[in-house]
Amino acid sequence: MMEGVEKEVNVLIVEDDKYISNFICMSLKQEGYHYLKADTGREAIGLSYANNPDVVILDLGLPDMDGMEVIEHIRSNSDKPIIVVSARQEETEKIKALDLGADDYVVKPFHMGELLARIRVAIRKSEQNGGGNELGESFECDYLRIDFVKRMVFIDDKEIHVTPIEYKLLTLLVSNRGKVLTHNYIQNKIWGYGEGGDPNSLRVFMATLRRKIEKDTTNPRFIITEVGVGYRFSE
Repeated sequence: MMEGVEKEVNVLIVEDDKYISNFICMSLKQEGYHYLKADTGREAIGLSYANNPDVVILDLGLPDMDGMEVIEHIRSNSDKPIIVVSARQEETEKIKALDLGADDYVVKPFHMGELLARIRVAIRKSEQNGGGNELGESFECDYLRIDFVKRMVFIDDKEIHVTPIEYKLLTLLVSNRGKVLTHNYIQNKIWGYGEGGDPNSLRVFMATLRRKIEKDTTNPRFIITEVGVGYRFSE
């Protein structure tokens, strides 16, 4: 059993390609995970409602409905991680899946080691957040510390000045750490508008925030750019 799988973790695999489905199932079993299988969207929705799995691995190209609909159905009653594994490589598809509530997006063909790593990150994030995004009184990661009570940010225990917008951006990223947030999602949360807003403003704010919290902006430790999609806070 893989070190780190200390309790029973149930993974729902939604994939109509039998070879890929069996490959994922076999790999998960070797790592100590329990799994459920579905090869249609309707079956996936039913199994999700009945079993509330800890993670959902979802293909978008299903025989009875588009996987985007499955994301919407699952998100209507569960906040557990959804990792899309799809052959669709277009940025528009990735953005749509993430906007609908997917937590991550892996393009086929993929290395199983990468998928397992993303599953571990998703589970860890879900457990840390208790299924939500409660931040508590403070957050620490490497040399970064945020005091949510006093609304103060520290680098190497030295307070740095951040603007109200920068603080909101940082706390939004931290509360969703490990998850890719699209430009539209961030703009909607921070400014109240999404599609049709000004993406340049977001880029400027992210650049200034990076200069304040990153020791090397060319190789950022915390704020990772997902090109054409959005941003992610690295755990």
